[in-house]
Amino acid sequence: MKKILTTATLAGALALGGLGVGLFAAPATAQQTFVTIGTGGVTGVYYPTGGAICRLVNKNRKQHGIRCSAESTGGSVYNINTIRGGELDMGVAQSDWQYHAYHGSGKDSFISAGPFKELRAIFSVHPEPMTVVARADSGASHISDLVGKRVNIGNPGSGSEATWNVVWNALGYDKSDLKLAATLKSAETGAALCDNKIDAYTWLVGHPNALAKESATTCDVRFIEVSGPAIDKLIGDNPFYRHATIPGGMYRGNPNDIATFGVGATFVSSTAVPSSVIYEVVKAVFDNFGDFKKLHPAFANLKESEMIRDALSAPLHAGAVRYYKERGWM
Repeated sequence: MKKILTTATLAGALALGGLGVGLFAAPATAQQTFVTIGTGGVTGVYYPTGGAICRLVNKNRKQHGIRCSAESTGGSVYNINTIRGGELDMGVAQSDWQYHAYHGSGKDSFISAGPFKELRAIFSVHPEPMTVVARADSGASHISDLVGKRVNIGNPGSGSEATWNVVWNALGYDKSDLKLAATLKSAETGAALCDNKIDAYTWLVGHPNALAKESATTCDVRFIEVSGPAIDKLIGDNPFYRHATIPGGMYRGNPNDIATFGVGATFVSSTAVPSSVIYEVVKAVFDNFGDFKKLHPAFANLKESEMIRDALSAPLHAGAVRYYKERGWM
């Protein structure tokens, strides 16, 4: 892996460059391994998820020698492709695109690249309902009402954009049925909505989240339903989809539950990352599970038993399996 760097490798490079004089005169220090987690935009839940994992890993880095950093990225599809390319060690990804990457299906780039059989699941995290936020004056209350509207469908490389295309096509529409199919980054969409530059934005995200709160606080918005026979068929045909609800009262001006569908956020890696590294990452999370759940409101209802079973559509990494067997969970 290109991102995994140890202090032994670094020391050798310095010595070869003539910069290692004195480096080996001091007592040897514990070997350090540097790993990077790909997340998503800073207004979503992926970024704090990666940060929470790294925070727990780094707490005991003197013992296991692993230093972890979380990197804001384009999201699910980007993370999986970059893990495959060797530029990331781990990442957060939607369960549907984990499935499609492993099988080489669903998206042109995954189909052309072929099955990513080295992809490995580590655990699942929070549920991610498809969330469509519209201006209250847009007249939209259901996803089908977005025909002829200006909609931000998600930034390129995100799972949200890819899943939007699946859903919109399942409803019998294509991009030409929108007045505008914008691809702004998530951090830009709240302002665009409240400034009346778009009528709605959509993404798959855990709740509560900063962007939805910002939008509902700044202007009058309506969370709209993603439901109906076409959605029921999508869920029935694909094991990585499920019915979901955005709770009423969570955001200003939206007192009622919103029916939608969704996926699970999953934490993934590849066989190129050593089992010993994954073992320590998993151990850091589950040995400190109470602390992990406190690091974001979207984690409040997580259950260990569900995290190692639900929404995982690639094989478990051997390092994760080792830990789960030690805990008697497998």
